[in-house]
Amino acid sequence: MENSGSLEQALQEGNILRQLNALIVAHLRHHNLSQACLVASDVASATMTPLNVEVSPTRLLELVAKGLAAENNGSLRGVSSSVLLPTSYGSVTNPRTASIDFSATHVKGSSKTLPKHESKQLSEHKSVVRCARFSSDGMFFATGGADTSIKLFEVPKVKQMLSGDTQARPLIRSFYDHAEPINDLDFHARSTILVSSAKDNCIKFFDFSKTTAKRAFKVFQDTHNVRSVSFHPSGEFLLAGTDHAVPHLYDVNTYQCFLPSTFPDSGVNGAINQVRYSSTGSVYVTASKDGSIRLFDGVSAKCVRSISSAHGKSEVTSAVFTRDQRFVLSSGKDSTVKLWEIASGRMVKEYLGAKRLKLRSQAIFNDTEEFVISIDEGNNEVVTWDARTAEKVAKWPSNHNGVPRWVEHSPVESVFVTCGTTDRSVRFWKESV
Repeated sequence: MENSGSLEQALQEGNILRQLNALIVAHLRHHNLSQACLVASDVASATMTPLNVEVSPTRLLELVAKGLAAENNGSLRGVSSSVLLPTSYGSVTNPRTASIDFSATHVKGSSKTLPKHESKQLSEHKSVVRCARFSSDGMFFATGGADTSIKLFEVPKVKQMLSGDTQARPLIRSFYDHAEPINDLDFHARSTILVSSAKDNCIKFFDFSKTTAKRAFKVFQDTHNVRSVSFHPSGEFLLAGTDHAVPHLYDVNTYQCFLPSTFPDSGVNGAINQVRYSSTGSVYVTASKDGSIRLFDGVSAKCVRSISSAHGKSEVTSAVFTRDQRFVLSSGKDSTVKLWEIASGRMVKEYLGAKRLKLRSQAIFNDTEEFVISIDEGNNEVVTWDARTAEKVAKWPSNHNGVPRWVEHSPVESVFVTCGTTDRSVRFWKESV
């Protein structure tokens, strides 16, 4: 019996080891930097694991995040365990389509048509609405204003209101704790934590599970104006882009700030407009005022690629990854949107026909990555291109009194929000019935 038990244990451990090897290979295979693909091949060969093993490339990261949460008693240090939501929160639904191969040549005329959308004003800040962000599961979105306030909306309640339910109240929280205008927002992937950055050099953490909480439970005091923030998918680290040319990486639990070990020379206006992690956290990107796009290894924090003059002599206002981490979509004040291949650093697509010269507006993908969306300052319109053909396929009046400053799309469904400047309003967009 004892030998039988030992054999069963050995078989179980062997099965776990095979699963672990498969997860490592899948993770490395989709890590498009630092010779990771070669390492994946070496690991696969050494462990007799199929190189093309059918495992989600994000699965290893998800399991590590859950393990760290369990090790910390299910919570961030300083946050009660009641903050963690049931498994439904943060559980991202599967994308409606598979990742698109943008490197292939697509002929104009074969473009897809984006269904017409309509918008509804939800709320107003007391000044310019400067930013917005959806949670990873699409259940919430938050907006930040020049009035220093943060507003949190619940998407199902927004839909109820749009369906005629006069009792629905989509604005569920308001936070007031910054001394200067809000620059950016992000949601923790697994906990009810909303993080904000502002011109007061502060990064603040809010627990939106507590209905009476108006102020932050944790504050990081940076040395510069914090222009942008992005949570690592595990929630254990937070990336910050500031007026400093170098991205700041914070350990959420220890408050430690890490800087890249190597960093290329930057121009006079090297402030970072936006920072964003890739879907697995294996790489992150910065969009800078000096016109550069820089890519960093998510583990070593080493700058592994720098694309200088990405938008000519204009500053880069935004940069986001495709879901498969192979490409970065950027926007600049030269009125262009560009798609860059990470492995080579070459531009593979250019989206033209929308004027952007003054506002720090962005270009984003819709939830399926079939379309690129941005703002046309000249005509006060929301503009959409087919992501593969780069052909403009739709343009709609923004319905804002004045050009919107920000557009943000849900990661899981065909809805997005725009943030007003002159009219200070938040508008919610959905497909027309």
